[in-house]
Amino acid sequence: MTVTYLGVRHHSPACARLVARAVERLRPAYVLVEGPSDLNGRLDELLLGHDLPVAVFSHYRDDERSATSWTPLCAYSPEWIALTAGRAAGAEVRLVDLPAWHPAFAGRANRYADAEARYAEATARLRRRFAVDSADALWDRMIEADPGAPDLAERLETYFDAVRGDTAADPSDQAREAYMADWIRAARAAAGDRPVLVVTGGFHRPALRRLVEDDPGGGTGRPAWPAVPAPPEGALSGSFLVPYSFRQLDAFAGYESGMPSPAYHQWLWEDGPEAAGRRLVRTVAARLRDRGHPVSTASLVAARASATALAALRGHPVPGRLDLLDALAGALVTEALDEPLPWTRRGPLRPGTHPAVVEMVAACGGDRTGRLHPDTPAPPLVHDVTARLAALGLDGTGPVTLRLTTPSGLERSRVLHRLRVLGVPGYERVAGPADGTDPVAEERWEPRPAAGRDAALVEAGAYGARLDDAAVVALGDRARAAADDCAALARVLFDTVVCGATDLAGPLVTRLREGLASATAPGPLGAALATALGLWRHDRVYGVARDPLLAAAVDTAVTRMLWLVEGAGAGPAGPDRAGLRALVAVRDALLHAGPLLSVPRDAAEAVFRRVAADPAAPPGLRGAAFGLTRVLARGPETGAAGPATAADGTADAGIAGAVRAVAAPAVLGDWLAGLFAVAREEVTAGTPDGDAGPLVGVLDDLVAAMTETDFLVALPALREAFAWFPPLERERIAARLIERRGLRGSARALLRTTADPLELARARALEDHVSRTLDGLGLGAAR
Repeated sequence: MTVTYLGVRHHSPACARLVARAVERLRPAYVLVEGPSDLNGRLDELLLGHDLPVAVFSHYRDDERSATSWTPLCAYSPEWIALTAGRAAGAEVRLVDLPAWHPAFAGRANRYADAEARYAEATARLRRRFAVDSADALWDRMIEADPGAPDLAERLETYFDAVRGDTAADPSDQAREAYMADWIRAARAAAGDRPVLVVTGGFHRPALRRLVEDDPGGGTGRPAWPAVPAPPEGALSGSFLVPYSFRQLDAFAGYESGMPSPAYHQWLWEDGPEAAGRRLVRTVAARLRDRGHPVSTASLVAARASATALAALRGHPVPGRLDLLDALAGALVTEALDEPLPWTRRGPLRPGTHPAVVEMVAACGGDRTGRLHPDTPAPPLVHDVTARLAALGLDGTGPVTLRLTTPSGLERSRVLHRLRVLGVPGYERVAGPADGTDPVAEERWEPRPAAGRDAALVEAGAYGARLDDAAVVALGDRARAAADDCAALARVLFDTVVCGATDLAGPLVTRLREGLASATAPGPLGAALATALGLWRHDRVYGVARDPLLAAAVDTAVTRMLWLVEGAGAGPAGPDRAGLRALVAVRDALLHAGPLLSVPRDAAEAVFRRVAADPAAPPGLRGAAFGLTRVLARGPETGAAGPATAADGTADAGIAGAVRAVAAPAVLGDWLAGLFAVAREEVTAGTPDGDAGPLVGVLDDLVAAMTETDFLVALPALREAFAWFPPLERERIAARLIERRGLRGSARALLRTTADPLELARARALEDHVSRTLDGLGLGAAR
């Protein structure tokens, strides 16, 4: 009875060939494969005849934790070859690792996450020894560059022995290895004189051999397989097959296991290294030409020559993946690179990667997506969603407009929102209420590419068997993840309402109120206040308008905001847009929900009056506080859009005087941003065309009196301030300014400059500075 241990790297074509040769040579009685042992009863399903890649998606949920994980398989995965070749050879095939739900996999989303990545010290030593940049380059040089090498198995053993070394595995790996060793002992005992083949990640091979050989055992007959651990009572768990894609497999897209460039490795598996190299060059050239990047025949000839030279220098029998990519980059990229070539490290592409390099990586990655056999079982949620969409006529063939005031429109809206919350593609909402502040009763959804929809539905099945239940569980997970983040809780609350998850809304509002009471940042607090206030005011469609829990949340948020506003000290330079939007929400609450607030209106006005006069407060906050005193000075029946100018013009005079008092270039724009955010209507109402005429005159005088340097200081914040006006109002203000200057021209053209006004101003200042310098040196042009 002999046991052969093959340590492999997941998704390695060279390792897959080695496994195939071992099965053919050994004709083993048993083939034991690293994989979830709870799937042994479903191997027929796994081997139905799917178009690879596919993955086993596993989920687990109990009162304390939830987890999901994937076990991907592609045509050149050594595990897949072990399963298929082993069964074809008549061997009894078994998966021998712990189930995905087991605590040994806690925090690991991918069963085949490379162990050598977790034990990086050894691979770093090997990289230094072989003078390569990354673990992938090391692997390509040692293994993939010569997959037919007669000593390939010995190379693999040496590599994995070096990676494992004498380092003790962490407790999770120890638990997995002890369990896999039990399976190996059972197979060895039953195999008699026939061999046993064990295919696992190479990191585990040394430990498994040691654990099994230290216990010689004996006996023949049917194996006494180890018991498969069962989930704890009350826990929900399951595993289903899902389509997978090359993009998900690609290390350059962030995949933490196996090999980068899956399309190249598929070609390598199918056709061998020389044909794969030719296909890589053709595919890169075609992609670049399709995108308008020049690729000459001479450049490709130079790249092939360079790749051949690099392969010879590196000791490769034929040019490999890195030889080809290095040569293509040298021949086709003529500019200096802002980022190192991505194949010199591991992980996703970084911002600033050269476009040609991006296309090279994409060409090697491919766009293949797997497809499951039609007889593959699916979780109950898939069937529930399919039936619901068919019954509601949501077949994804055209846009859908829904009236939320009708029962059928509301039901269809809730179904689409639940799918959105679960991350299932197929429809995208392009119009409708964005949060509780939108009193909109109509939605429009448009069909979108449904790539990945089947996999997303299977994965969403981890939340429940019915769409309604799954959405509630997903929203509950989001709420727990939000913790005391008021803005995140508010978003969950809005999604809960539009999904019709009424049982969850009450507890969410209670949690939101607790978070509001201790919030320290105005921005998230204001976002939550805006959502809660909007739902309380407008959402009769969803049945939560005038809800007492929402009213209590609004009151808590306003009280907390007033406390934060009065306690604000000197803040950072520049306008705080999130903080200003929070003050807009406070304004709306004071105007439209005054009776439910515990802070009287006159008390709030007194707070804003004190802040407006506080020189230590940030300018934007002072401007907003000044605007709020003017808004609140009027009766609630006029609101924020009442008349701004008294008969004697005292209101205009008050605004003009306040603006002149903050005319310092470093202060003016921020102060105006605060004013315009909360009292824009106050500024424009009462003027003939809503163009803020009196204020424009004051600002024009102040800006005209500025030096070039002062103007450059003031300009960015002034632009931010006027961004609070809608485009039509900005155009009217520009027209008033042109008229005031006695000029002729188009206000619209003035607002649509071809260059950034700030850059124009800086250029003018630079020209003036150069002129003054030249004049000072006596080098100026004669006048």
